[in-house]
Amino acid sequence: MPIMNKCLVALLLFLFGCQHNLSRLSKMDIPEHFENVTIDSLNSGIPFKPCEPSIHINPANKENMVAGVVLNKTLHSFDGGFTWHLNFVESPYGVFGDPVIGADYEGNFYYAHLSDSEGRGRRSSGWIDRIVVQKSIDGGATWNEGSYAGHRPPADQDKHWLAVDPRNNHLYLTWTEFDRYGSVKATDHSRILFSRSIDQGLSWSEAIAINELEGDCLDGDNTTEGAVPCVGPEGQVYVAWSYNEQIYFDRSLDGGRTWLDKDIAAVSQPGGWDFDIPGFGRANGMPVTGCDLSKGPYRGTIYVNYCDQKNGEDDTDVWIIKSTDGGLNWSRPLRVNDDVPGRHQFFTWMAVDPTTGAIYVVFYDRRNHVDSATDVFLAYSFDGGQTFRNIKISEKPFMPSTAVFLGDYNNISAYDGVVRPIWTRLDRNKTSILTAIINF
Repeated sequence: MPIMNKCLVALLLFLFGCQHNLSRLSKMDIPEHFENVTIDSLNSGIPFKPCEPSIHINPANKENMVAGVVLNKTLHSFDGGFTWHLNFVESPYGVFGDPVIGADYEGNFYYAHLSDSEGRGRRSSGWIDRIVVQKSIDGGATWNEGSYAGHRPPADQDKHWLAVDPRNNHLYLTWTEFDRYGSVKATDHSRILFSRSIDQGLSWSEAIAINELEGDCLDGDNTTEGAVPCVGPEGQVYVAWSYNEQIYFDRSLDGGRTWLDKDIAAVSQPGGWDFDIPGFGRANGMPVTGCDLSKGPYRGTIYVNYCDQKNGEDDTDVWIIKSTDGGLNWSRPLRVNDDVPGRHQFFTWMAVDPTTGAIYVVFYDRRNHVDSATDVFLAYSFDGGQTFRNIKISEKPFMPSTAVFLGDYNNISAYDGVVRPIWTRLDRNKTSILTAIINF
């Protein structure tokens, strides 16, 4: 057989295999009940109740996963998330919440968090003065002292997230810088910063601002906030954030060295990212950006998942948009939650499985209740975000209370069909962190 014909046959077989895998996923018999596992329920002897969890599956060992929990806790599992071991993490730069867990493709974990170098919280100049990243080379059992990005006093650094390039294990950080957090002065502004590490967290590049429009410092709708980066198939860095009832998008095609001069307005966000949910108070709808790294038919598609109240203050919804041309153009918003109108869905987070391209979205949901009782749902798509199926993954609902802070986000991780959402619940004035065992 001529070489060209052999190549064509191989390509067709490869594409058939990719389509077959997605078709197989779409026809799977998905169970209606998933085992819930409590990861953390420690409420006494600590300054903050468990909340704001993040989780990541080790790409080099799917049985190994790490979770981060406010204020300075990490938990690790080596049996797929059935049992967990708790660490209290320390750093010379301090540890002050906003836990973000990531992992490179060699199996090293990274724990990014806020700083408190003087150990006095809001009373000191060392509070949130940089983004700290600590590394674990043993599956989350121990952590080094860490490095940091964005130390630019007297500015404050907050609301960060982490992404990893699978080709070279470069780390990318984006976050919000406040000239002064909470300032009402018109002369104080917020912006989106970016930094990268090309040595697996040993050092970080000088932080650069990537946004075109600056916001205020009030930590609300008119603040530039919610930057969650992701990596494209050829190492592109993509990120979206919220500002002034709009979600903006930016990209770098050279590993974060240069960015677009003009940000792309991807979608409107009526009512902004800062809205009220009964029992929670503020519940943000900040965007989460993801990209399909699989070898399937939707490879390279960029997705942005977010919440807003365009359908009314009593009807918060979860949405997704996508781009197939590198973020230059975006689809119309697709409603992810498939219930009838009139109930709240909020605190969304998305994971795009880098091996299959499947999209998984986790969120709080009240479709089954007329009061503030809250379930946790998972929506998933095996067709590139064209359709979503919704399933309840929490075993029982919980009743939130504005008297107990439940954090600003939940999280989810997916790798090769292993899916681990993570969320906060409240019972009798005590919070706990749960995951569900989901294996497609």
